[in-house]
This record gives sequence, C-alpha cells and structure tokens, in this order.
Amino acid sequence: MKERRKILPYNPVLKEYARKLRNNSTNSEILLWMQMRNKQLSGYDFDRQRPIDNYIIDFFCHDLMLAIEIDGVTHEWEEVKIKDAAKDAKMKEMGVTILRFDDNQVKADIEYVVREIGKWIEENK
Repeated sequence: MKERRKILPYNPVLKEYARKLRNNSTNSEILLWMQMRNKQLSGYDFDRQRPIDNYIIDFFCHDLMLAIEIDGVTHEWEEVKIKDAAKDAKMKEMGVTILRFDDNQVKADIEYVVREIGKWIEENK
C-alpha cells in the first residue's frame, strides 16, 4: 500500500501573495528554477513559492519534505535572521528540511548549488 503524503497546513491568505511572488521572481530564483523545473533534479517535482503554515517557501518538494530558500541581502539583517530562525524551527517541527543558499552564490555558481541539492537528495531519498 502506498504511503499517503503528509498534509501540510497553510494560511489561505498567503495563496495570492505566493502567486505574486511567483510572477515577480528574483534573478537567482529564476536561475535555480530553470535547473529544477520539469523534475530535472533527480526526477523530483518542486513547487515555487509554496505556502506552508504561515510562511512561503521559495522551492518545495513534497515527496522529499525539502524546502530550498534563497537568501538575499535582507537576510543579513538581525530582524530577518530572527524570522528565518523561527521559520526554520517551524519547518523542522513539521518534518520539513530547509536548505539555504545565498543569492550571490546562486548567481555566481549555480552548478555548485544544484550539486549540493542533488547530494542532499541522494543522501536522504
């Protein structure tokens, strides 16, 4: 018998905001999406700007319970670091692993980022 996917709650108010984020992606999000869409990463399906609980995840694979976040310059600010830590803790509590990459890292070395995600997938699938 096939195992059922865990249902992840989300705040419905975030659906429209997530759609706006998808339509206004950053350059690094577009670069990474081009490597992930159509199950290009080890055959797994990723969603962009996925609401989970009271957060929006940049990229999410339900089958792996894997979230990928791209952190821009604002993530260096103390108040954003605090919010990121709360988001990471809540995702962990829900069984979701978060991999974080710096925006500049994605732009400068997309191959490295894709390799690191692929390595995590191989070790955790």
